[in-house]
Amino acid sequence: MNRKILLTSIYLLLVTLLFAQNTGSIRGFVYDKDSGEPILFGNVFLDGTTYGGTTDLSGFYNISNVPAGSYTLTCQYIGYDSIGVKVDILDNRIIDQSLYLQENSTKLDVVNVTAKKEEAQSDVRVSVVKVTAKQIKAIPGLGGEADLAQYLQVLPGVIFTGDQGGQLYIRGGSPIQNKILLDGMTVYNPFHSIGFFSVFETEIIRNVDVLTGGFNAQYGGRTSAVIDITSRDGNKKRFGGNLGVNPFQAKLLLEGPIIKLDEESGTSMSFILTGKHSYLANTSKTLYSYVDSTGLPYSFTDLYGKVSLNSKNGSKLNLFGFNYRDKVNFEGLAGLDWNSIGLGTNFKLVPNNSPLIIGGHVAFSNYSINLDEGDARPRQSDIGGFDIGLDFTTYFTDGDFKYGIEVNGFTTEFKSRNALDLDIEQKENNTELAAYMKYKYSKGKLVIEPSFRAHYYASLSNFSLEPRLGMKVNITDGLRFKLAGGLFSQNLISAVSEQDVVNLFIGFLSTPDQLFKPNSNEETSNKLQKSIHAIAGFEIDITKDLEFNVEPYYKYFPQLISINRNKLTTSDPDFATETGRAYGVDFLAKYDTKRLFLWVAYSLGYVFRDDGFQSYPTHFDRRHNANVVSTYKLGKGGDWEVSARWNLGSGFPFTLTQGFYEYFDFADGIDADYITENGDLGVIYSEDRNSGRLPFYHRFDLSLKKTIEFSKYTKLQIYSSVTNVYNRDNIFYFDRIQYERVNQLPILPSLGLNLEF
Repeated sequence: MNRKILLTSIYLLLVTLLFAQNTGSIRGFVYDKDSGEPILFGNVFLDGTTYGGTTDLSGFYNISNVPAGSYTLTCQYIGYDSIGVKVDILDNRIIDQSLYLQENSTKLDVVNVTAKKEEAQSDVRVSVVKVTAKQIKAIPGLGGEADLAQYLQVLPGVIFTGDQGGQLYIRGGSPIQNKILLDGMTVYNPFHSIGFFSVFETEIIRNVDVLTGGFNAQYGGRTSAVIDITSRDGNKKRFGGNLGVNPFQAKLLLEGPIIKLDEESGTSMSFILTGKHSYLANTSKTLYSYVDSTGLPYSFTDLYGKVSLNSKNGSKLNLFGFNYRDKVNFEGLAGLDWNSIGLGTNFKLVPNNSPLIIGGHVAFSNYSINLDEGDARPRQSDIGGFDIGLDFTTYFTDGDFKYGIEVNGFTTEFKSRNALDLDIEQKENNTELAAYMKYKYSKGKLVIEPSFRAHYYASLSNFSLEPRLGMKVNITDGLRFKLAGGLFSQNLISAVSEQDVVNLFIGFLSTPDQLFKPNSNEETSNKLQKSIHAIAGFEIDITKDLEFNVEPYYKYFPQLISINRNKLTTSDPDFATETGRAYGVDFLAKYDTKRLFLWVAYSLGYVFRDDGFQSYPTHFDRRHNANVVSTYKLGKGGDWEVSARWNLGSGFPFTLTQGFYEYFDFADGIDADYITENGDLGVIYSEDRNSGRLPFYHRFDLSLKKTIEFSKYTKLQIYSSVTNVYNRDNIFYFDRIQYERVNQLPILPSLGLNLEF
């Protein structure tokens, strides 16, 4: 009996090996024939078989374990002519085959949605919104200029606090808890002081992944959300550019080949350079003097450059750098300026006849901000350092396995003085080491993505083990259930208090060596800020053009750290700890056809903090938030485009005023003449923090665009826009001392031109 079992086992092993020897793989990249840019999420398959897949953000596809033989490799993508090439799959060989798609010369009424559905079924995609430059341009922009900052505001789960100095809060996390990446490099402040504009030029964006929670172990060092931006390469075939001008800013983009792409050799080198500058501080004195006769005091300059080297098999090397500047000057009140610089490289290696793909990045960046409010209490914050990462990906028939290491080193320096003239200073050097692995398995109706991250914070001597899991079940072709969760940690803390409603100062601090538990003299042993995420939901394709997505979520923050704004003596701690929780549900409906795009998002959210004395809603606890966005193309060729956006949000919490008193700081000690001198007006706040609510916020934006094509590559866009069409008086904040209401920006019409060549 044992002999029969042994012989059967040997036979099965030999059969398995025999079949394994009769299979091979085919992989490669899919590019736009005119520009050499990769085609994202294209559908690649072998005709007459069930073997196929979709391209990723690099245009890469991989089809494994294909029986040896001759096939026709076919690629289909919306707006492009399908292509098919003959390929021979060989035993135990990996065939590299790149494809070049030609854009359709005629506009087709039939839209191929196969790749889109394939991606939805094969990726977990819990709490992930993928954004392209085309989608960003569908949002009515201030001055007609589309910008990522404006698009992020319409996403479910995202709360934006104001037109001026507003920041993004994602599913209960503060800005310091969001990680912003540009090609693997950390960008510490991605938004300008006038909240309509980000530092990123829309025309360089290839893809943006907005991960609002439950993200996999590839990402670390933040406890709430990740915004991962991938820039595109410069045109590999011809020189071109983009020139835009409107009342708010002017921009210029130049791109082209250094070594022109040859489809036979597959080698190329290209560049892309962008620059934009705001002159709103000057134009607003004339065009928008009704807002403020002295003008809107915001100005910024953004510069970005990238050089890309590509080889035939898809290996590539990028060198890039940026310099982002921002300046605000409220005459006689406050002056702020910040400067962000970065330089980095990333690469991808595709070894011949190996299933392993190697990637990595090395980057250096620095961010410095200064604020002077004329009160002899200036604030300064600096953060700078390096990021190094190396990753390896192996593709299988039913999934892939990715693992990597990261090394981060940075220095934070902060100087400030509180209302009691007590100095708060910190200078810390930090080193972080991390290793992660992620496995995606897709079989039948199940897609599962377990991952694990080990993160060591050397400066704090704290080690964080972070298991995470994502899962999707394809009930039918159009109905999918999903869930995700895990543990997350971070070191960085904000240099401002979350109690500040209006805040232009975005500074960074390292976790201090000494921390105490909320409302306690007991020191904490773990210095890290941590969170636990639990997310579930479902997505359904109601029709081929209509999608609906529902995601309830819960985030628990066992430890949050901020500056102790209640410090009364030098012996009081500089920092305070508290706990937090955020929970709610996000709804998203999206309808997308050739001419009409409709986006309806609604979020119900609750965000609370507990400082050991009381549990209170945060100042960004917007209970209800809804966005409706629509774009419609008119004319025979769709050369007219009208876009509209309406946003409705319930009022933010605030702490009520109980009364006032005369405040005297005795700055001169015993020589202070408190009898004849006048003190300042002090405020007595309600003991119930944030128990009041501001009025509802709502705003309607509208834009109209006309495109005139002079040739295949030359076109002129004329656009007009109106922000806050019905001139809603939305409250920004209330000045308690002056007892005046300060509103956000009123109606702002504009006209602009954009020349593409």
